[in-house]
Amino acid sequence: MARFWVCAAGAGLFLAFLVLHSRFCGSPVLRNFAFQISWRTEKILYRLDVGWPKYSEYFTGTTFCVAVDSLNGLVYIAQRGDNIPKVLVFTEDGYFLRSWNYTVDTPHGIFAASTLHEQSVWITDVGSGSYGHTVKKYNSFGDLVQILGTPGKKGTGLNPLQFDNPAELYVEDTGDIYIVDGDGGLNNRLIKLSQDFMILWLHGENGTGPAKFNIPHSVTVDSAGRVWVADRGNKRIQVFDKDTGEWLGAWNNCFTEEGPSAVRFTPDGQYLIVAQLNLSRLSILAAPPVGSIGDCSVISTIQLADEVLPHLLEVDRKTGAIYVAEIGAKQVQKYAPLNSYVSSFGS
Repeated sequence: MARFWVCAAGAGLFLAFLVLHSRFCGSPVLRNFAFQISWRTEKILYRLDVGWPKYSEYFTGTTFCVAVDSLNGLVYIAQRGDNIPKVLVFTEDGYFLRSWNYTVDTPHGIFAASTLHEQSVWITDVGSGSYGHTVKKYNSFGDLVQILGTPGKKGTGLNPLQFDNPAELYVEDTGDIYIVDGDGGLNNRLIKLSQDFMILWLHGENGTGPAKFNIPHSVTVDSAGRVWVADRGNKRIQVFDKDTGEWLGAWNNCFTEEGPSAVRFTPDGQYLIVAQLNLSRLSILAAPPVGSIGDCSVISTIQLADEVLPHLLEVDRKTGAIYVAEIGAKQVQKYAPLNSYVSSFGS
């Protein structure tokens, strides 16, 4: 017996097809199928932009991360592999501009933090070479500006600051930096640094309790002053006050199958976009109101093909487009918000 799972929207059409097939082909086809029909309806908020990028042959390695400079309309992609450019730069329309490879060993996370006076690109490097276990700042053309950590040497120290497989970072407009350090390494910690790289607060213990981590993999900040961390190994998202570091709560009811690997908010702050690596799934979750964390609520999902493996993602703060770095498919895909949703950004 064949078995199908059909969404409510398509169930009627599919059943009609089977009835017609049974009548005109003389086959008792309806007896050979079992159905599980879900009547849950989801909002459709995004569509795949099949024309982005214009030429995908520039993806010559495994694409681990993506960053968007919405101020200048640029998209940065970091990939891994031998004898290939590690960082690719595209326009938001999908045209390739340039690439660079200087002092990048094994990129894991990337973030674009540009102002009117400076275009900056930050990369977390988990390599074992002379530039590994660091968080590095570059300009748009790949010139190295700043190194945090001890290049080529992993560690747990705070003075001087050391990393072991730093996963990702988020840089606020104020210059404050949030780093999740510990993609399977010695550390499982969240660190907040000032713009002059002084430690303001940290949570740094492995475990399952509040403010403890098991592979903190992604970090972002919302407009209400809350820091959201994808605590991947613990299958939850933890939330902190950005000023004090106080633990505010956690979401785990949406992640019974697999923990989150990436977290980013939409420009209007209504939704939190979450990637789940091995499920090859993106979930759009409702953001909680100020003063409350509550439980997570799934508004919509984007189910990718098997083995696509979305690793990290970024949301364009101007257009709301989602860019997804897929380590299985070895590409970055762009999902554009539908017109009805885009209009709400300005409302």
